[in-house]
Amino acid sequence: MCKLRVFALGSVCLMAVWAAFIPGDADRGAEVFKTQNCVSCHAVGGKGGTSAPDLARRTGRDYTPAQLASLMWNHAPAMWTAIAGRGYERPVLSEQQAADLFAYFYAAKYMERPGDAARGKQLFASKRCADCHGISDQVAGGGPPVARWPSLNEPIALADQMWNHSAAMRQAAAARKIRLPELSSQELTDILVYLQNLPQTRGQKADFSPASPETGEMLFKVKGCFHCHQGKLALDRFSGRTLTDFAAAMWNHAPKMGEKLPELRPEEMRRIVGYLWSIQFFGEKGDPARGRRVFTSKGCAGCHGAAASGAPDLGAEKGNYSATFMMAALWRHGPAMLARMNANKIPWPRFAGPEMADLIAYLNKT
Repeated sequence: MCKLRVFALGSVCLMAVWAAFIPGDADRGAEVFKTQNCVSCHAVGGKGGTSAPDLARRTGRDYTPAQLASLMWNHAPAMWTAIAGRGYERPVLSEQQAADLFAYFYAAKYMERPGDAARGKQLFASKRCADCHGISDQVAGGGPPVARWPSLNEPIALADQMWNHSAAMRQAAAARKIRLPELSSQELTDILVYLQNLPQTRGQKADFSPASPETGEMLFKVKGCFHCHQGKLALDRFSGRTLTDFAAAMWNHAPKMGEKLPELRPEEMRRIVGYLWSIQFFGEKGDPARGRRVFTSKGCAGCHGAAASGAPDLGAEKGNYSATFMMAALWRHGPAMLARMNANKIPWPRFAGPEMADLIAYLNKT
């Protein structure tokens, strides 16, 4: 089983004071997936039910946690009907369990951009990777063969290796009169999909366990990264960056920093990647002004803005809203909400694009 830890942020206070976060674990998420009977409808990698999408086999999707929460919210009534029809008890998820499920879905590559092995094979040759790296056997004067790469299925280790060895690789490429190629995130994704699915590597276990974002932020400053990455170069201005995005960006960035790069031990890279990936991927930026319009147009204000409705005051949780919070709230309170909305002839809200992220930003601000 893949090992993955992720960090679901409550409110986003980037590069400053960290809000509370909930560590998620893919192993626990896999267990929740089974015990809550998700596996009766959904499969992961062909193992499980067939009446709903396989969460490890998809193309053309690139979900952030807020977008995945939107998708679950949109399909919740149909899921509850299916659960009742099968005679199963409806799951009631805690926020911790929701974070664990997010981690499990990421381990299943549900949130990664799709790659193409055929394109990856062509890129491995055209980018001259094959000049120095064989698949099973070492190329004369080259680096270790792909089958011996411990980082192939560990994105943090991959970023660490690509960063720390870039200077030596530039020298080796210069000796061979080869220009070290730049790689886009999609190109690196395609190459990884190709290499991970070779007969020699297909059985390798995936692993991913970034460290605390808090310690990573501190190290980001201690290593001097923050001196350059502020203002227009600040990394918190982006969102939705995956681990492959980080690895490609670090690879392309290394030559621009000169010959002496600040070396990062594996644990240090784990901490920095944990910090950066958490704020990019789970710190999705929403627009509070748009979120206010979503709150009104989706009918939320009809109950949560009326004192006599009996619905809870959403302002009481200000600063704590996140994708995991919304996912847990959906499974705890959703069926009762649906019954009340049906009684009042209010349509069940469905969210598109960034609407869930906007709503979360609004609720955290109000």
